[in-house]
Amino acid sequence: MAKAPADTIKYNIHAEITIDGVVEKPDVVGAIFGQSEGLLGEELELRDLQKTGRIGRIEVDIKTKSGKSNGSVLVPSSLDMVETSIIAAAIETVDRVGPCNARIRVLNVEDARNSKRKMMADRAKDILKKLMRDEIPESMELVDEVRKSVQLSEITAYKGLSAGPSIEDSESIIIVEGRADVLNLLKCGIKNAIAVGGTNIPRLVADLSKSKTTIAFIDGDRGGEIILKELLQVADIDFVARAPQGKEVEDLGKKEIIMALRKKIPSDQLKNGRRRDGTQNVEAYEGEEKNIPVPSEPRVQVDFLKELQTIKGRLGAKLLDDAGLVVAEVEIKDLINTLGNVKPSHVVLDGIITQRLVDAAHKAEVKTLVGVNKAADIKNTYDVRIVTEHRN
Repeated sequence: MAKAPADTIKYNIHAEITIDGVVEKPDVVGAIFGQSEGLLGEELELRDLQKTGRIGRIEVDIKTKSGKSNGSVLVPSSLDMVETSIIAAAIETVDRVGPCNARIRVLNVEDARNSKRKMMADRAKDILKKLMRDEIPESMELVDEVRKSVQLSEITAYKGLSAGPSIEDSESIIIVEGRADVLNLLKCGIKNAIAVGGTNIPRLVADLSKSKTTIAFIDGDRGGEIILKELLQVADIDFVARAPQGKEVEDLGKKEIIMALRKKIPSDQLKNGRRRDGTQNVEAYEGEEKNIPVPSEPRVQVDFLKELQTIKGRLGAKLLDDAGLVVAEVEIKDLINTLGNVKPSHVVLDGIITQRLVDAAHKAEVKTLVGVNKAADIKNTYDVRIVTEHRN
């Protein structure tokens, strides 16, 4: 008898058989072929279907006990669903095996391709796991990789010193120790930092400090204090900001950087390493941050429209503190998400002031919004001042 190739089998007919007597496997197979002969017509004749491979080899498993036989029958089929169901029904018509009464009951017709699908699914899972484990980086690794590439593309060499791209255009600069500090500030959107590269402050930095508002942002360790002392002697430092005790600027998160810059101390409170009132020197500043007196900064008149002109055409925004110093520069698309973290006093943007921006500014306690224009439907019920080129 021909056997249907395994790769052509579509369905498996599973049946159970009960026989009142002792019989052998060939007796059952013979009964199925014999009693179905001529029952379904020439096109569905079991013997012919098996010869052509459309019905596979009928498998019978018989066990005999107490003069009775019980077992299972498996009929593989490469016919379609309808024809297979007809064959299954025909098998149930068998009522005798040899001289013994018999009963066959079809339990189910199984789609043989399900096992292939399950095997494919299991294999696909294995392949996917391997792909995700070996080939695809973790999401945070991917974010860090993209962020690092952006940072590296933005960092510049200003006359040989590592610096942010806005070091020349910005009216203020932030002096840090090294290249890693500049990169960390770039990650936070602060693009006006320049690195001195340690002690022996370059003359270039001293010259820049004379023409720009200058913030010295030092590490929270002894090395930071040494650099600060030299900066106070050779450069015009307007403010001093400090990383938390024991931390370096390059290790700070965004919130820590913003908080440190907001708590900057005017340099006129320090002179040759001592406060003008003689009560606290630079070394004392090395103590717990909560013990450091933070004097209120003098309020200054900021020319907002002049600030606006510096970013026209760049689709960016400047975030200013009370003293009108730039604490961060971001793209307009990132502005609303940044406000909650930075909480600046004033915002200058190269774009239109919208109701959504006004609402976000109110939540971030922004005092002034400056833009090219404002939307016509704005309802400013908050204490947020809106300034535009056309109307204040």
